[in-house]
Amino acid sequence: MSAEFPPVFKEIVVDAPVERAFRVFTAGFDRWWPREHHILEAPLARAVLEPHAGGRWYEVAEDGSQCDWGRVLVWDPPKRLVLAWQLNGLWQYDPALVTELELRFVPLGAMQTRVELEHRDMERFGDMAAATRGALDSPQGWITHLTLFAEAATAPENAAVGQ
Repeated sequence: MSAEFPPVFKEIVVDAPVERAFRVFTAGFDRWWPREHHILEAPLARAVLEPHAGGRWYEVAEDGSQCDWGRVLVWDPPKRLVLAWQLNGLWQYDPALVTELELRFVPLGAMQTRVELEHRDMERFGDMAAATRGALDSPQGWITHLTLFAEAATAPENAAVGQ
């Protein structure tokens, strides 16, 4: 961990059991991922998170084009998910760049889960480290994504994907 560029930490408590929270985050990924957060030129058709270590997470545009965002490094349902984030400071896929995005799902009793997000290795963004960290830590960054996820996780059972 770089003292100059510490990890981005965010957390949110969702009113859902840990198994459901993990399932909605992963199997329901496309349901809650913000449509405006994509890197291809065409509008986002779907966001995909393959459910296994070594799987891809990527976007598919309405024109059928695809772009990787990274790989699944750790798949440990319903407790933990670690993703390789391979987007550079210009929000372009860079296969040579790997920062880690870890999500921990911590049960708080039977009906609540705390989701802890840590995006680390900010120094790997090089000259773009400060700006990229700032964007990910901003009100429009990871907390927006966690909020959208929490809304999906607490939606009525028949409205959620991946039940």
